Amino acid sequence: MVQWDPEQYVRFADERGRPFHDLIARVGATAPRLIVDLGCGPGALTATLAQRWPAAQVEGLDASAEMIEAASPLAGPRLRFRQGTAEDWRPPSELDLLVSNATLQWVPSHRELLVGWAEALRPDGWLAFQVPANFDAPSHTLMRQLAESDRWRPRLGGVLRHTDAVAAPESYARLLLAAGLIPDAWQTTYLHLLRGADPVLQWVRGTGLRPVLQALAPDEAGEFEADYAAMLREAYPAGDGGTTIMAFTRTFVVAHRPPRPRR
Repeated sequence: MVQWDPEQYVRFADERGRPFHDLIARVGATAPRLIVDLGCGPGALTATLAQRWPAAQVEGLDASAEMIEAASPLAGPRLRFRQGTAEDWRPPSELDLLVSNATLQWVPSHRELLVGWAEALRPDGWLAFQVPANFDAPSHTLMRQLAESDRWRPRLGGVLRHTDAVAAPESYARLLLAAGLIPDAWQTTYLHLLRGADPVLQWVRGTGLRPVLQALAPDEAGEFEADYAAMLREAYPAGDGGTTIMAFTRTFVVAHRPPRPRR
């Protein structure tokens, strides 16, 4: 299991939070009673669900003990957090809205799980998730290239995900349509303006680089990062004023189970 660093993750809280808000803005639920956020992370975004729907019970679930510890101070009468994995989670019968933000790319079986989750939704229920669609971006291709080099292959073979970690928007739409939902799927490319020393490295330290850092000893991790940072500086040069532009494409899906027809 990947070990997470909540402080590193929230270094770019505004940039990481924007896709979540763009996703939730397309959810048309009016009065959900139970909302579950799978992969809630440090909890700040999950808390906004309780603010938008003040009559709902909201539960945040995350596989990382570190993330749940960071989220726990936000808990209240209508908002709770607990540790658990997407693979082991089973949707309760009263579920009205299931949210997952930048989590399912870590779950190889998520396509199969989505079918079961969709079928478990109540009439007039909603499913909303977004996943990165940037596995062919330099930030990821260079990481894989370095990991697969002669120097690192013996230590990092099979550690990193490849482009099949997520599906295309049309694939998700077809899958959920077959499960009885009405899907709305799209992609957005964000141009994040990052500042500071090696900002793209700092970004991936909070997400995609975690498996590499976990697999290597500290001195090895430092060596890998130094080589990787040099490659990133060439791929993402800082512009005037020291701002680095990082393009980041994400796939969004919001799907609705129609209510039962009135008789």
